[in-house]
Amino acid sequence: MKILLLQGANMVALGKRQPELYGTTTAAELDALLLKEAKTLGVDLDIRYTNVEGEAIDWIYEADNSGVDGLLFNPAGFVYAGYALRDCLKAVSLPRIEVHMTNLESRGMQSVTATASDGMIMGLGIDSYVHGLRALTYLIKTRRA
Repeated sequence: MKILLLQGANMVALGKRQPELYGTTTAAELDALLLKEAKTLGVDLDIRYTNVEGEAIDWIYEADNSGVDGLLFNPAGFVYAGYALRDCLKAVSLPRIEVHMTNLESRGMQSVTATASDGMIMGLGIDSYVHGLRALTYLIKTRRA
């Protein structure tokens, strides 16, 4: 099973940027944790970071056309105005789970990509990713059955 994890704007600065909200785990540490979990689940996980919405869109279409089984994504800074990203998500057949480290609702925020997601996990810090990966794996297996 192949899964693309797409990290949106500003996620590359994880661990340095607003540690009071996002903690001190770095992007490299999160990647290592998720690659270990992916191995346990029998998943080939491709992790990509971008600060450019168009690049994210290109990668999603590429994944949809190349046999990737699912998309785990944190739109991050695209959450506010990522309408092009949302439209791309609606155009692909990939099962997809959106994750956020913080609870957007408690912060008075709404994700523009949420309407194009099969599910959302948020508010659990880096564990949102672990639960998101597990949920996506389950979703893919369920759709195959």
